[in-house]
Amino acid sequence: MIKKAILPVAGLGTRFLPASKSIPKEMVTVVDRPAIEYVVKEAIAAGIEQIILVTHSSKASIENYFDRNFELETTLEQKNKTDLLKEVTEILPPHVSVISVRQPQPLGLGHAVLCAKAVIGDDDFAVLLPDVLVKDQDTQNDLSRMIQRYEQSRASQIMVEAVPDHLVDQYGIVDVPASPAEGESTVMQGIVEKPAIGTAPSNLSVVGRYILPAKIMQLLEQTPKGAGNEIQLTDAIALLQQTEVVEAYRMKGQTFDCGSKLGYLKAVLHYGVDHPKLGAEFKSLIQELSLEL
Repeated sequence: MIKKAILPVAGLGTRFLPASKSIPKEMVTVVDRPAIEYVVKEAIAAGIEQIILVTHSSKASIENYFDRNFELETTLEQKNKTDLLKEVTEILPPHVSVISVRQPQPLGLGHAVLCAKAVIGDDDFAVLLPDVLVKDQDTQNDLSRMIQRYEQSRASQIMVEAVPDHLVDQYGIVDVPASPAEGESTVMQGIVEKPAIGTAPSNLSVVGRYILPAKIMQLLEQTPKGAGNEIQLTDAIALLQQTEVVEAYRMKGQTFDCGSKLGYLKAVLHYGVDHPKLGAEFKSLIQELSLEL
Protein backbone atom coordinates (compact mmCIF):
# COMPACT_ATOMS: atom_id res chain seq x y z
CA MET A 1 0.00 0.00 0.00
CA ILE A 2 1.11 3.56 -0.73
CA LYS A 3 1.36 5.27 2.67
CA LYS A 4 3.92 8.04 2.03
CA ALA A 5 3.52 11.25 0.04
CA ILE A 6 6.10 13.89 -0.84
CA LEU A 7 4.92 17.51 -1.03
CA PRO A 8 7.63 19.82 -2.43
CA VAL A 9 7.10 23.22 -0.78
CA ALA A 10 10.57 24.80 -1.06
CA GLY A 11 9.80 27.01 -4.10
CA LEU A 12 9.84 30.79 -3.69
CA GLY A 13 6.47 31.32 -5.36
CA THR A 14 7.52 34.15 -7.66
CA ARG A 15 4.20 33.91 -9.56
CA PHE A 16 2.46 34.99 -6.36
CA LEU A 17 4.57 38.05 -5.54
CA PRO A 18 4.26 40.38 -3.70
CA ALA A 19 2.18 38.23 -1.26
CA SER A 20 4.72 35.38 -1.33
CA LYS A 21 7.50 37.76 -0.23
CA SER A 22 6.53 37.11 3.40
CA ILE A 23 3.84 34.39 3.26
CA PRO A 24 4.59 30.96 1.76
CA LYS A 25 2.32 30.64 -1.28
CA GLU A 26 1.11 27.31 0.13
CA MET A 27 -0.24 29.19 3.18
CA VAL A 28 -2.42 31.63 1.22
CA THR A 29 -5.98 30.93 2.35
CA VAL A 30 -8.63 29.43 0.10
CA VAL A 31 -11.83 30.48 1.93
CA ASP A 32 -10.88 29.72 5.57
CA ARG A 33 -7.86 27.41 5.41
CA PRO A 34 -4.47 27.43 3.69
CA ALA A 35 -4.22 25.93 0.21
CA ILE A 36 -1.83 23.20 1.39
CA GLU A 37 -4.42 21.81 3.81
CA TYR A 38 -6.64 20.84 0.86
CA VAL A 39 -3.71 18.93 -0.67
CA VAL A 40 -2.89 17.18 2.62
CA LYS A 41 -6.59 16.25 3.06
CA GLU A 42 -6.62 14.86 -0.50
CA ALA A 43 -3.64 12.65 0.37
CA ILE A 44 -5.19 11.47 3.65
CA ALA A 45 -8.48 10.62 1.87
CA ALA A 46 -6.44 8.35 -0.44
CA GLY A 47 -4.94 6.45 2.52
CA ILE A 48 -1.66 8.35 2.96
CA GLU A 49 -0.36 8.26 6.54
CA GLN A 50 2.99 10.05 6.27
CA ILE A 51 3.29 13.50 4.68
CA ILE A 52 6.86 14.48 3.80
CA LEU A 53 7.32 18.22 3.28
CA VAL A 54 10.42 19.12 1.26
CA THR A 55 10.90 22.59 2.58
CA HIS A 56 13.04 25.73 2.88
CA SER A 57 14.07 27.98 5.79
CA SER A 58 11.38 30.55 4.89
CA LYS A 59 8.55 27.99 5.12
CA ALA A 60 8.44 27.31 8.89
CA SER A 61 4.80 28.47 9.05
CA ILE A 62 3.75 25.38 7.04
CA GLU A 63 5.30 23.04 9.61
CA ASN A 64 3.79 25.11 12.43
CA TYR A 65 0.33 24.87 10.90
CA PHE A 66 0.35 21.06 11.07
CA ASP A 67 1.76 21.08 14.62
CA ARG A 68 -0.22 21.49 17.84
CA ASN A 69 -0.50 24.98 19.37
CA PHE A 70 -1.07 24.41 23.07
CA GLU A 71 -1.45 28.10 23.99
CA LEU A 72 -4.17 28.59 21.38
CA GLU A 73 -5.91 25.35 22.33
CA THR A 74 -5.85 26.24 26.05
CA THR A 75 -7.27 29.71 25.33
CA LEU A 76 -10.09 28.29 23.18
CA GLU A 77 -10.85 25.70 25.85
CA GLN A 78 -10.99 28.33 28.61
CA LYS A 79 -13.30 30.51 26.50
CA ASN A 80 -15.49 27.48 25.76
CA LYS A 81 -15.03 27.90 21.97
CA THR A 82 -15.46 24.19 21.38
CA ASP A 83 -16.24 24.40 17.64
CA LEU A 84 -13.02 26.29 16.91
CA LEU A 85 -11.03 24.03 19.24
CA LYS A 86 -12.33 21.00 17.33
CA GLU A 87 -11.29 22.57 14.00
CA VAL A 88 -7.72 23.41 15.05
CA THR A 89 -7.10 20.05 16.76
CA GLU A 90 -8.52 17.99 13.90
CA ILE A 91 -6.44 19.45 11.07
CA LEU A 92 -4.55 16.14 11.06
CA PRO A 93 -6.04 12.79 12.14
CA PRO A 94 -4.06 11.08 14.94
CA HIS A 95 -2.73 8.32 12.62
CA VAL A 96 -1.14 10.82 10.19
CA SER A 97 2.32 12.32 10.71
CA VAL A 98 4.06 15.24 8.99
CA ILE A 99 7.83 15.14 8.51
CA SER A 100 10.03 17.92 7.10
CA VAL A 101 13.25 17.63 5.13
CA ARG A 102 15.18 20.57 3.71
CA GLN A 103 16.04 21.19 0.08
CA PRO A 104 19.35 23.06 0.46
CA GLN A 105 19.40 24.42 -3.11
CA PRO A 106 16.59 25.09 -5.63
CA LEU A 107 17.67 22.42 -8.11
CA GLY A 108 14.28 21.38 -9.50
CA LEU A 109 11.39 19.05 -8.75
CA GLY A 110 13.49 15.91 -9.27
CA HIS A 111 16.01 17.15 -6.73
CA ALA A 112 13.22 18.02 -4.26
CA VAL A 113 11.89 14.45 -4.49
CA LEU A 114 15.43 13.08 -4.07
CA CYS A 115 15.83 15.09 -0.84
CA ALA A 116 13.22 12.77 0.73
CA LYS A 117 15.13 9.58 -0.18
CA ALA A 118 16.13 8.70 3.41
CA VAL A 119 12.52 9.00 4.63
CA ILE A 120 11.08 7.04 1.68
CA GLY A 121 13.53 4.14 2.03
CA ASP A 122 12.26 1.11 0.08
CA ASP A 123 8.63 2.25 -0.04
CA ASP A 124 6.74 3.25 -3.18
CA PHE A 125 5.22 6.70 -2.78
CA ALA A 126 3.06 9.54 -4.09
CA VAL A 127 4.15 13.04 -5.11
CA LEU A 128 1.65 15.90 -4.86
CA LEU A 129 2.53 19.38 -6.09
CA PRO A 130 0.83 21.74 -3.63
CA ASP A 131 0.29 24.52 -6.20
CA VAL A 132 -2.49 22.41 -7.71
CA LEU A 133 -5.74 21.77 -5.87
CA VAL A 134 -7.81 18.82 -7.11
CA LYS A 135 -11.52 19.09 -6.36
CA ASP A 136 -13.32 15.76 -6.51
CA GLN A 137 -17.09 15.28 -6.65
CA ASP A 138 -16.96 11.51 -6.04
CA THR A 139 -16.53 9.89 -2.64
CA GLN A 140 -13.37 8.16 -3.94
CA ASN A 141 -10.87 10.78 -5.06
CA ASP A 142 -8.58 10.63 -8.10
CA LEU A 143 -5.44 10.02 -6.05
CA SER A 144 -7.11 7.01 -4.44
CA ARG A 145 -7.98 5.62 -7.90
CA MET A 146 -4.39 6.15 -9.05
CA ILE A 147 -3.08 4.21 -6.04
CA GLN A 148 -5.61 1.43 -6.71
CA ARG A 149 -4.49 1.22 -10.34
CA TYR A 150 -0.80 1.19 -9.30
CA GLU A 151 -1.43 -1.72 -6.94
CA GLN A 152 -3.22 -3.65 -9.70
CA SER A 153 -0.78 -2.98 -12.55
CA ARG A 154 2.49 -2.09 -10.73
CA ALA A 155 2.90 0.60 -13.40
CA SER A 156 3.82 4.11 -12.23
CA GLN A 157 0.92 6.54 -12.57
CA ILE A 158 0.95 10.15 -13.74
CA MET A 159 -2.26 12.14 -13.38
CA VAL A 160 -3.37 14.02 -16.49
CA GLU A 161 -6.33 16.15 -17.55
CA ALA A 162 -7.65 17.26 -20.93
CA VAL A 163 -6.86 20.87 -21.86
CA PRO A 164 -8.09 22.89 -24.88
CA ASP A 165 -5.96 22.33 -27.99
CA HIS A 166 -4.99 26.02 -28.18
CA LEU A 167 -3.40 25.84 -24.69
CA VAL A 168 -1.22 22.72 -25.09
CA ASP A 169 1.91 24.87 -25.49
CA GLN A 170 1.61 25.90 -21.83
CA TYR A 171 1.89 22.39 -20.34
CA GLY A 172 3.76 19.11 -20.26
CA ILE A 173 1.70 16.87 -22.59
CA VAL A 174 1.71 13.07 -22.48
CA ASP A 175 2.20 10.94 -25.57
CA VAL A 176 -0.49 8.22 -25.50
CA PRO A 177 -1.86 5.96 -28.28
CA ALA A 178 -5.44 6.98 -27.40
CA SER A 179 -7.01 9.13 -24.75
CA PRO A 180 -8.39 7.02 -21.86
CA ALA A 181 -11.81 7.59 -20.32
CA GLU A 182 -11.95 9.69 -17.14
CA GLY A 183 -10.96 7.58 -14.16
CA GLU A 184 -8.93 5.19 -16.37
CA SER A 185 -5.22 4.72 -17.15
CA THR A 186 -3.35 3.98 -20.35
CA VAL A 187 0.28 3.26 -21.21
CA MET A 188 2.19 6.41 -22.14
CA GLN A 189 5.21 6.74 -24.42
CA GLY A 190 6.61 9.89 -22.85
CA ILE A 191 6.07 13.54 -21.89
CA VAL A 192 6.58 16.43 -24.31
CA GLU A 193 7.25 19.72 -22.55
CA LYS A 194 5.18 22.64 -23.94
CA PRO A 195 4.81 21.40 -27.54
CA ALA A 196 4.02 23.90 -30.30
CA ILE A 197 0.30 24.07 -31.13
CA GLY A 198 -0.45 21.55 -33.87
CA THR A 199 2.44 19.25 -32.90
CA ALA A 200 1.19 17.97 -29.52
CA PRO A 201 0.86 14.16 -29.25
CA SER A 202 -2.43 14.58 -27.28
CA ASN A 203 -4.33 17.21 -25.31
CA LEU A 204 -3.64 15.54 -21.94
CA SER A 205 -1.53 17.67 -19.62
CA VAL A 206 0.41 16.55 -16.54
CA VAL A 207 -1.41 17.69 -13.40
CA GLY A 208 1.16 17.34 -10.60
CA ARG A 209 0.18 14.01 -9.00
CA TYR A 210 2.44 10.96 -9.35
CA ILE A 211 2.59 7.42 -7.95
CA LEU A 212 6.19 6.21 -8.22
CA PRO A 213 8.32 3.21 -7.21
CA ALA A 214 11.12 3.55 -4.63
CA LYS A 215 13.69 2.80 -7.38
CA ILE A 216 13.02 6.23 -8.97
CA MET A 217 15.35 7.61 -6.28
CA GLN A 218 18.33 5.75 -7.78
CA LEU A 219 17.33 7.03 -11.22
CA LEU A 220 17.13 10.60 -9.89
CA GLU A 221 20.69 10.22 -8.57
CA GLN A 222 21.78 9.27 -12.10
CA THR A 223 19.72 11.99 -13.84
CA PRO A 224 21.90 14.77 -15.27
CA LYS A 225 20.76 18.37 -14.89
CA GLY A 226 18.35 19.26 -17.67
CA ALA A 227 16.15 22.29 -18.43
CA GLY A 228 17.01 25.34 -16.29
CA ASN A 229 20.11 23.51 -14.97
CA GLU A 230 17.76 21.53 -12.69
CA ILE A 231 17.21 17.84 -12.01
CA GLN A 232 13.86 17.17 -13.66
CA LEU A 233 11.46 14.48 -12.43
CA THR A 234 10.26 13.96 -16.01
CA ASP A 235 13.83 13.01 -17.05
CA ALA A 236 13.96 10.33 -14.33
CA ILE A 237 10.53 9.06 -15.42
CA ALA A 238 11.88 8.80 -18.99
CA LEU A 239 14.76 6.66 -17.63
CA LEU A 240 12.23 4.51 -15.76
CA GLN A 241 10.31 3.99 -19.01
CA GLN A 242 13.32 2.28 -20.54
CA THR A 243 12.70 -0.72 -18.27
CA GLU A 244 9.12 -0.37 -17.00
CA VAL A 245 5.63 0.61 -18.10
CA VAL A 246 4.45 4.07 -16.99
CA GLU A 247 0.76 4.95 -17.28
CA ALA A 248 -1.18 8.19 -17.61
CA TYR A 249 -4.25 8.33 -15.37
CA ARG A 250 -6.98 10.65 -16.67
CA MET A 251 -8.62 12.41 -13.75
CA LYS A 252 -12.34 12.84 -13.11
CA GLY A 253 -12.10 15.89 -10.82
CA GLN A 254 -11.27 19.53 -11.49
CA THR A 255 -7.93 21.30 -10.98
CA PHE A 256 -7.07 24.79 -9.79
CA ASP A 257 -3.58 26.20 -10.23
CA CYS A 258 -3.18 28.16 -7.01
CA GLY A 259 0.36 29.14 -8.01
CA SER A 260 -1.21 31.66 -10.40
CA LYS A 261 -3.33 34.56 -9.16
CA LEU A 262 -6.25 33.90 -11.50
CA GLY A 263 -6.20 30.17 -10.74
CA TYR A 264 -6.24 31.03 -7.04
CA LEU A 265 -9.27 33.33 -7.44
CA LYS A 266 -11.06 30.59 -9.38
CA ALA A 267 -10.37 28.15 -6.53
CA VAL A 268 -11.76 30.62 -3.96
CA LEU A 269 -14.99 30.89 -5.99
CA HIS A 270 -15.45 27.12 -6.38
CA TYR A 271 -14.54 26.17 -2.81
CA GLY A 272 -16.45 29.19 -1.48
CA VAL A 273 -19.81 28.24 -3.02
CA ASP A 274 -19.41 24.68 -1.66
CA HIS A 275 -18.43 25.77 1.86
CA PRO A 276 -20.78 24.16 4.42
CA LYS A 277 -21.21 27.36 6.48
CA LEU A 278 -20.51 30.20 4.05
CA GLY A 279 -21.63 28.73 0.72
CA ALA A 280 -25.20 30.07 0.55
CA GLU A 281 -24.23 33.64 1.53
CA PHE A 282 -21.22 33.55 -0.77
CA LYS A 283 -23.44 32.57 -3.72
CA SER A 284 -25.68 35.56 -2.93
CA LEU A 285 -22.64 37.86 -2.95
CA ILE A 286 -21.58 36.54 -6.37
CA GLN A 287 -25.11 37.06 -7.70
CA GLU A 288 -25.14 40.65 -6.38
CA LEU A 289 -21.79 41.29 -8.02
CA SER A 290 -22.89 39.82 -11.36
CA LEU A 291 -25.93 42.12 -11.34
CA GLU A 292 -23.67 45.13 -10.78
CA LEU A 293 -21.38 44.04 -13.61
